[in-house]
Amino acid sequence: MDINKIRNIGVSAHIDSGKTTLTERILYYCNKIHRISEVRGKDGVGATMDSMELERERGITIASAATNVTWKNHNLNIIDTPGHVDFTIEVENALRVLDGAILVLCAVSGVQSQSITVDRQLKRYKVPHITFINKLDRTGADPEKVKDQLIEKLGHNAVLMQIPIGLEENFEGIIDLISCKARYFTGPKGEQVKETEIPAKYKEKAKMMREEMLDAVSMFSDELAEAFLEENETEEMIFNAVRKATIAMELTPVFIGSAFKNKGVQLLLDAVVRYLPNPTEIENIAHDKDDNLRNVKLLSDPELKPLALAFKLENQQYGQLTYLRIYQGTISNGSDLINARTGKKIKVGRLAKMHADNMEDITNASAGEIVALFGVDCALGDTFNGGNNNYTMRESYVPKPIISLALIIKDNNDQNNLSKALGRFTKEDPTFKAHVDEETGETIVLGMGELHLNVYIERMRREYDVKLEVREPQVSYRETLTKAVEFDYVHKKQSGGRGQFARIKGILTHSGDDENVFKDKIRGGNIPSQYIPGCEKGFFSVLDKGELAGFPVVGVKMVLDDGDFHAVDSSQLAFEIAVRSAFKENYRRAKPIILEPVMKVSVETPSEFRGNIMAIINRNRGLVSDTVIDDNFTRIDSEMPLSETFGLATQFRSVTQGKADFTMEFSEYKPLPKSLEEDILKGRVK
Repeated sequence: MDINKIRNIGVSAHIDSGKTTLTERILYYCNKIHRISEVRGKDGVGATMDSMELERERGITIASAATNVTWKNHNLNIIDTPGHVDFTIEVENALRVLDGAILVLCAVSGVQSQSITVDRQLKRYKVPHITFINKLDRTGADPEKVKDQLIEKLGHNAVLMQIPIGLEENFEGIIDLISCKARYFTGPKGEQVKETEIPAKYKEKAKMMREEMLDAVSMFSDELAEAFLEENETEEMIFNAVRKATIAMELTPVFIGSAFKNKGVQLLLDAVVRYLPNPTEIENIAHDKDDNLRNVKLLSDPELKPLALAFKLENQQYGQLTYLRIYQGTISNGSDLINARTGKKIKVGRLAKMHADNMEDITNASAGEIVALFGVDCALGDTFNGGNNNYTMRESYVPKPIISLALIIKDNNDQNNLSKALGRFTKEDPTFKAHVDEETGETIVLGMGELHLNVYIERMRREYDVKLEVREPQVSYRETLTKAVEFDYVHKKQSGGRGQFARIKGILTHSGDDENVFKDKIRGGNIPSQYIPGCEKGFFSVLDKGELAGFPVVGVKMVLDDGDFHAVDSSQLAFEIAVRSAFKENYRRAKPIILEPVMKVSVETPSEFRGNIMAIINRNRGLVSDTVIDDNFTRIDSEMPLSETFGLATQFRSVTQGKADFTMEFSEYKPLPKSLEEDILKGRVK
């Protein structure tokens, strides 16, 4: 396969912008499927890429799905990612392996809260992207307003490459500003693209918008700038300039259409092939484990030693399915690979190309391709090498889980199934954690939000037949210090034979942020350097459970500046115990307080319900930080304690007739009000 004709692209957007509907149309026009099903369709089938039963019921994408299609002799590997903030890790892992992306925006709602998160992720992984403004058939559609929001809210150099013929229910077709032609989409499912001259009433507008587009694009090509001034620019010059600027992430070309009404999708596919990079045009960096993690630039060359990254795991009835992005070299059935994390050798058994939950067996795959591997035991984010390379790709950013639930099992037979389910889900999703609480013996699961946990609990019931009850979520509180205290502690133990002796002096104080810091400022060898690791180990081991209410301790700095030792009785263990005991003894003196997690809550609501939403935010100890009024819609950004957010979706829906949409992500830890702190401490005593 010609690597220049491969495109690895993702479709990402805010929830309900029409990502999955767009992907469904792409599959149809590329002859991958032969009928179109809707996300919440009356046919009861559901979109192809939403292969999980739960996705079809809820009409949302939960897990990213991969497929590969062919468009005009180009091979497109497409990943449909979830839009919901609770499944953000799926987006993170997909973006790592993509070379380009389509950012989908709604022509009515424009740039929404999750669009901002997705945009941040695209920039974090330096993924070049084009934008598709969808839903031009909807009342209130305004692509020019959305293009302006891309510039103002996301800081893009956004340029419209097309303008619509009509809008809302009169949306008929698209004018291409490069070729100066009008395109209409005819046939039962818009399969035929009919090209005509621009209708007379749009000629003036098209001329003006084309000049605006050329003005922006010619900044990236001297040849085009010169030709533009002499009015003899060619389509080829424009294509080259747009491609160069898009790949450099200095320009965002904007395309328009309505996936639901089958308009504009083929032109978007042309743009994907034309402007998004092939695997050789993207810089991918690995780290050499044998050379202090030195950066190594990977080359998309099928002849080099293979290197691939596991970016998604799925448990199938016949074993684990591992999705791989191959960065260099060729992987064949029967070849050996080494897992860089574990050092274990694996043999490639079965290779497949994926299409949602269907697969097609292949014998080999080369650099730039996305494939699936059967029956390999590995973790998400593992790097596989062939030959004697010992390279590893950088770890992806994993946000910390912020909400927990207690699972109660009635029947011991279910315990085994629960363990299997938790083992699988925690391996597939690093933001989903599980452990057994030592105090209560309950199984605690942690995740990114209520929806995230509800989906996994529902999957445990359906896929593993676990009969379980769920208790009110427990909030992950933290403890910290508010006052600096000096300590001077001696640990002495003598009971015949060799004793234990360690003396430590220093200061316990707040570190200034949420990090815990241990600083060694010992001078003159008062504590020999071989005992310092014991001191550090003692400090970090005591932070799991604070002495105030038993919550993990954050934001503490311990500075060791003096001490003493005994030539015979001192040891690493003695200093470890001394630090632990000194911390516990002085912790209360440092005036500890409880911290609660505070969430960023962003609500989008029709403006008529603004007052109702504000009232709910205030009632739940929230603080409004920003209000953006945009025609009939208002976005309210606020901060709210996590403990007040349970059931928030129901509250918002009930006062807005179900029209409000909100997203929530962790912001920071803040001190808990004194009255609530007392309630928690009383509860702990009970």
